[in-house]
Amino acid sequence: MPELPVYPPMLATPGTLPPAAEDAQWAYETKLDGQRCLAYLPGDGTVRLRSRSGADITAAYPELHALRDVLGRRPAVLDGEVVALDEHGRSDFERLQSRMGLADHPAEAARMRDRIPARLLLFDLLFLDRRPLPARPYAERRRLLEDLDLRGPAWSTPAALVGHGAEALAATREAGLEGLVCKRLDSVYTPGERSPNWVKIRHALTLDVIVGGWLPGRGRLAGLPGALLVGVRDANTLRFVGAVGTGFSDRERAMFGELLAVAELDECPFTPDPQLVDAHWVLPRLVGEVRYATRTRAGLLRHPVWHRLRPDLAED
Repeated sequence: MPELPVYPPMLATPGTLPPAAEDAQWAYETKLDGQRCLAYLPGDGTVRLRSRSGADITAAYPELHALRDVLGRRPAVLDGEVVALDEHGRSDFERLQSRMGLADHPAEAARMRDRIPARLLLFDLLFLDRRPLPARPYAERRRLLEDLDLRGPAWSTPAALVGHGAEALAATREAGLEGLVCKRLDSVYTPGERSPNWVKIRHALTLDVIVGGWLPGRGRLAGLPGALLVGVRDANTLRFVGAVGTGFSDRERAMFGELLAVAELDECPFTPDPQLVDAHWVLPRLVGEVRYATRTRAGLLRHPVWHRLRPDLAED
């Protein structure tokens, strides 16, 4: 059997829906919240799973080892995402986290497979038989992938919708899914690159939060807040919901530096104390609005981004 080429995965660029006039030139896939995984099937009865970084994660997911037999002696490289599904069938990154990092602990991975089963959702085909496919257009790669009819106990090929992007985006939002990935039908696969031919749209939620502290910035942000520590009122306590480090302009960071410097507290205002190293605590008066993707089971915000200060909601 020929040795398979190793591909760093192609990445999507954050953005918005393509123009309506170009809608029919794009395919739309549900955005998944898991661990990127390329599956290498040499056709010799083995399988190798690699993460986005290229690390071998085969041992972490024993339920995917049976992939080695699905194509017989046909060598292939498949691109997809390993996910753990919640009770509603949605990918849940927090559930998957207990499965990640077990590549060096196969016994623990075997125990976890029954508690939190993993599933590989396939969306691209990079090599088949003796043909490398990255230079072929997405539409052709997708057709070849679907022709393989890869459906099994722990893997499948979710549908891709051609055209109807606005409807697809609305449907994923209503279903509580993370978002949408838009892919140009004529685009080639560019390994290791973040390409404008793949566009990811994440559904963001918003929340009004109270600033209770900050973490110092580093590098060019030295002397400024690197992240704001925020919370929400829960009865008579301030409950920590996360650290927000993006979405600020340099001017806003400088403004927060001045505002927070005169509101320093010796004690943490959050209950319970999040126990953060290097944290500076402040009187919890400033209120702002953040955008975020989802919440963890502990109530923390995932991917929070600062949106705006809300002086109209400032605490007394």
